[in-house]
Amino acid sequence: MKILPITVLSFLTTVVCFGQNGQSCRFASDPTLQKPELYAGFDYVNLLDSTSVTVQPSGSGSFAICKTVKIMDMKGALENRVLKYDYDPLTAHAVFHRVTIYKANGDVINLDITKTYDYVAPARAIYWGARQIMMEVGHLDPGDIIDYQIDKKGFTYALLTDNDDESRFVPPMQGQFYDIVPFWEDQPTIRKVYKVSIPMEKEMQFQFYQGSCMSSMRYENGRKAYTFISTDVMPFKKEPNMVDLYDAAPKLMMSSTPCWQDKSLWFNKVNEDYKSFTKLPEAQKKVDELIKGKTDEMEKIAVLTHWVADNIRYAGITMGKGEGFTLHTTTMDYTDRCGVCKDIAGTLISFLRMAGFQAYPAMTMAGSRIESIPADHFNHCVVVVKLSNGTYMPLDPTWVPFCRELWSSAEQQQNYLPGIPEGSDLCITPISSPENHYVRINANNKIDTKGTLTGQFTITAEGQSDSNVRRIFTRGWQSQWHNDLESQLLTVSPKAHLISVDYGKDPKNYQAAPIKITFHYEIPEYAVAADDAMLFKPLVMNNLYNSVKSFLRINTDLNTRLYGFKDACSRLVELNENIQFPAGYKLLNSDRHDSKQSNAADFEGSLRGEGNKVVLHEKLTLKKRVYEAHDWDGFRTAVNTYKSYGNYLIINK
Repeated sequence: MKILPITVLSFLTTVVCFGQNGQSCRFASDPTLQKPELYAGFDYVNLLDSTSVTVQPSGSGSFAICKTVKIMDMKGALENRVLKYDYDPLTAHAVFHRVTIYKANGDVINLDITKTYDYVAPARAIYWGARQIMMEVGHLDPGDIIDYQIDKKGFTYALLTDNDDESRFVPPMQGQFYDIVPFWEDQPTIRKVYKVSIPMEKEMQFQFYQGSCMSSMRYENGRKAYTFISTDVMPFKKEPNMVDLYDAAPKLMMSSTPCWQDKSLWFNKVNEDYKSFTKLPEAQKKVDELIKGKTDEMEKIAVLTHWVADNIRYAGITMGKGEGFTLHTTTMDYTDRCGVCKDIAGTLISFLRMAGFQAYPAMTMAGSRIESIPADHFNHCVVVVKLSNGTYMPLDPTWVPFCRELWSSAEQQQNYLPGIPEGSDLCITPISSPENHYVRINANNKIDTKGTLTGQFTITAEGQSDSNVRRIFTRGWQSQWHNDLESQLLTVSPKAHLISVDYGKDPKNYQAAPIKITFHYEIPEYAVAADDAMLFKPLVMNNLYNSVKSFLRINTDLNTRLYGFKDACSRLVELNENIQFPAGYKLLNSDRHDSKQSNAADFEGSLRGEGNKVVLHEKLTLKKRVYEAHDWDGFRTAVNTYKSYGNYLIINK
């Protein structure tokens, strides 16, 4: 007879038991029966979500992942009729240990786990052979309970092994164990348990973030057992544009590694020992060609970073040895001219070293915070280069193709860990000044008595704004440039006609200067005429280049926020427009002037009539990429005031 893990067995016996006739007996302790109003409207309820880990001296973990799910309605039945679990065969192995269905009518069905499917998991952009196991449960009815266990062995990341033996389950930093455990749920969860048992001689540090749980450490069978339990976990309520769930929702972080410096030293050594950045004659020739005639260190760093960013294509194919924390060799990267972030970063490190710089890889987490507990919360590889003043400068060639920056400001306020010889603590990238990412539109327009608008505007941009505006030139077909530019006017009005456009001699040359484009156009019936009055919006506030204004995708109708929120980048938006209308007409709207300041955002704007002309000025300064919840009022006030200048204007005789 198979023995259920104690956490599963003890919980099930408080919910359902089976008599000799096979009929089920419900206990009053079943919370879905005890408090039906609490679970009304949910498709299913997790009665138990339990993970038990046994850690070996090598750091390898054996996981028993148990779930008990009660089906509440037919939608929940459909969502749970197939069980799936993802794993990486390079570093782990996973199988269904058991799957049992407790039917609402009292029947018990033990599924044949030999019928599990194990197949290549769906993938996009990165094709490293990840797999899924799947068990088809079949038809379910409301009231049915699914109880299953998955056994997994291994760890999260891969390193230098292509063997099929037990050594592939040993983590890269041998002897060390870590885990990052989300304690939030999408469905009600009655009891969530995480338990890890480690050898007595190992030390473990942990912290529970953004919430609380019951925790304990006990000595069991000559080992240390850490247990964490949360009960009555309800679905986490998300907010639009909020920070990553790892930065807002309850989570557990634990690690046997004492500090980040230890990880930094290890990361440096593992790549130096692998000789990831050995010189390659063909690559050295390219480096010499790129830096020829350049004496300033920043000129050299820039030309090498931009060449790598623009010429190493992102394609995550399996390249054999060197996946995970170890970067592939210069020979592989420069020959293939493709790879994932670590291959692009590795190419730049090799280039910089061949140019005489000290450069090293660094790990980061694009999208969320890295905590002080040294658990490997990383998903991205970047570069640090040592400058002549002794400081290390971060570079990210993966995120700056055809971008005037060397470190993408879409990654500001982001933690990273350099793998340098002297070791490093966790670092964070600074906030980039909004002036580094300005977008400015200056327009001069004229409306005639028929409501036709004619005029010209010039858009200039820098930094991340430059990359957005310039994208049609650097990534699009030249034959489509005119159509792409005209589409900016068509977002204003389907009747718009682009008369001419001036974008300079070579807009693909992004390193030469910030982008500058001048449009000349005509838009029939732009103003709505009625009797002796006309109604129209300022052109610069009428959907023009909204793709650059990422802040418009943030819902500022919300009065308050519980959690931090994110924009694409800090940004400065300046809009100026003169609108001349026929003689004899005057502006009915009152003149206005607004000024708003806060730690999050500033706004200043004015609108005034001058004879038969309207003069509009707006300046919006957004000071961060990642904001705290208390920044919301200042951000919202500034952005909503900015939006209000897009209201209709009325002129009449």
